[in-house]
Order: sequence, then C-alpha cells, then structure tokens
Amino acid sequence: MLLRPDSVPDARWTWLPLLAGLAVAGAIHEVSGVQTRLKWPNDVLVDGKKLAGVLLERHGSAAVVGVGINVTTSADELPTADATSLFLAGAPSTDRETVLRSVLRSLDRRYQSWCDGAGDPATLAAAYADKCDTLGAEIRVELPNGETVEGVGERIDDEGRLVVATKDGERPLSAGDVVHVRAS
Repeated sequence: MLLRPDSVPDARWTWLPLLAGLAVAGAIHEVSGVQTRLKWPNDVLVDGKKLAGVLLERHGSAAVVGVGINVTTSADELPTADATSLFLAGAPSTDRETVLRSVLRSLDRRYQSWCDGAGDPATLAAAYADKCDTLGAEIRVELPNGETVEGVGERIDDEGRLVVATKDGERPLSAGDVVHVRAS
C-alpha cells in the first residue's frame, strides 16, 4: 500500500509502522475472531507466535507498507517454531480475499483518523499500548549496530519509540529486533 500523509509533520511519521500493525491486528481479529496481540513495533502475534509482519519504508513524501500474513500455512510449512497461521489458530474462515479486504478497511480507518489529527500520537497511543505484549515484558532488543539491550518494555513514547527500563536507566529505541524473554 502506498500512503501519502501530507497533513502529518515528518516527526510523527514514526507512528506509521505502529498504526499499520495495530490496523492489521484489529482486522485479523475482526474477520477471524482470533485474539491478536502486538510485538513492538508491528508484528502481529497469536498466543505469542508470529502470525503477521508489517514492513514500512519511506520514499520522499510517501510510505510503502507491506504486510505478510500467514493465512493457510500448515505447521510443516512454517519458517520457524515461533510462527503460526490463521489456519493453525483455528480461524473459522481462511479466505484470503476476506482477510485482505478487512486489512485494507482497518488500515484506511486508522490512517484517515491519524491524518485528520495531524498525526497526533494520542489518536493511537492508548489502543496500541492495550494491544502490545512488549510492554511489561522482560525483553532483549538486538539493535541494527549489533548492540543488545536488555530490560523491561516500559512504554511507547510520543515518537513511537519503545522505552526499555534497563539496569542503567531508561533507553528509548527507534529500531531493533525484540525478543520477549518472559512476561512480567
């Protein structure tokens, strides 16, 4: 999907990946009844296993959003033991067109509301925090530079960064691969 949030200041674009993850999680739950959660910033989980992932890349004044959802993947087709599919989660329907339409509608609703509010984080923050399993969990974050940060996922700040409570204090992170070590 191609998004052009012209009414949103650049500094608030950091919320787009979180918005997309929240929209996908909501759409999947709405269409399948399967309970979804989020792993910061935008992986969709079912029972702690990855069901869907969202990638977002900015290109000038536009953002390209890609979504991958395991719909009918069987257990032996999964890429890792930490993954699942709608089929394996017991969804009553695994019709891809229905799932796609729900995702597009959900993304459109959240995106329009966010744009109408000039990207104000308040339009997403509470809903995101309620759905995010990373908050309150003991985590390890592998940063793009090879560094590892360990602590508890404390909150999402106004820039959409994950704030990790480490033994040395709070550390806001804008990117990284989060591993849930243990729920708090």
